[in-house]
Order: sequence, then C-alpha cells, then structure tokens
Amino acid sequence: MLVREAMTSPVVTIPRTATVRQAIRVLHEHDITALPVVDGAGRLAGIVSEMDLLRGVFERDPRAFARPVATPANPPPRLVEEVMTREVETARPNTDVADLADTMMRTRIKSVPVVAEPGVVGIVSRRDLIAILARGDARIRDDVLAAIDEYGPGGRRWDVAVRDGAVELRGGADEPARRIAGILARTVPGVTHVSIQETTRGQS
Repeated sequence: MLVREAMTSPVVTIPRTATVRQAIRVLHEHDITALPVVDGAGRLAGIVSEMDLLRGVFERDPRAFARPVATPANPPPRLVEEVMTREVETARPNTDVADLADTMMRTRIKSVPVVAEPGVVGIVSRRDLIAILARGDARIRDDVLAAIDEYGPGGRRWDVAVRDGAVELRGGADEPARRIAGILARTVPGVTHVSIQETTRGQS
C-alpha cells in the first residue's frame, strides 16, 4: 500500500505568520493534532503540533498556590513560526506505507506531511494508519477479490480467506499469476500479510 492511498487529502495547512491562537482554533475546528506550516509560496516550512501550541499559553492560577506566583518575564510565543518544528520528517505519495509506519514508530512522530511539487499534498497521522488496520475482514476480502478480478490475468482463479487482516489466496495458477495476485492483494488497505497456497489437481 502506498502513502497516497492512506493520506488525508486535501490537507489543512497554516501560514507561518499565523498566530498561535489561530492555529489552536484550526486544530480544534478540524479535530486534528498537527498542521503543516507553509510559506508564502505554499512550500512546507515546518509542522506545528498540539504540544507546540500549548507551550506557555496558560498563566498560573494563584488560587492553586499557597504563596504568590511570579509572573513570567517573557510573554508567551505569539506566532506559529516561533513554536513550529522546522526539521520535518516527510513522505512522498509513492512511499510504501510499511516504511512510513516503521519511521513513525522509530521516531515517535505522530503526523507526517506528504510532499510533491509544488507543495504539501497530504498528511498521514497515526489515526490514518489505525483506520486502515480497523477495516473489517469481509470488506478486505471483497476488495482483494475485486482487485484480482479487475487487474489479474485470466479472471478469478482464487479462493480468498481473510483473518485479522492476513490474506490467504488459494487456487491453481502458474508462477506469474501467483506473483501478480499476491501483489494485488498487498495493495488493498488493511492487508497485513499475504500467503499463497497452490491447489493441485485432485484437491477441492
């Protein structure tokens, strides 16, 4: 499965000159956790997350302390470009989702912008990946059969079983047909593993 099949698109972005309060409202209104930050030409300049936007925005309530609390000497950040992360992990539309998932787990990044000229074309979040894996086995099976019917050579030759996202293809076919069927099955959202069992003559 490729990133372009998993990403959220079109993506909600925010200019680097926006205020922190504006960014907070955009996150809340769209129920998202991160925003790609773009420059005046629409190119990726950074990313800003909920954590970034929460830094320093709340003043301490004196009712929570027995003694007076000192007021911070510096005002909280006002613009997105003051709090955004500039070094951004990105993906391309043709990146393999498995590679992206490995990167997100290794780096503990929650959202990855997808870039292609001339700018940001989508974003993939942990929530997007979970939604893919949450697809039911019956729906996955239907999509695998549809993919093989549409693109596989010689029409349907396969019995398809799916359990917890793992697909088993069973049928009589030559090596090229088996390879193509396996490739097609792996492109279906929610598929976690594909195995191919050849049915020999005399088997039912």
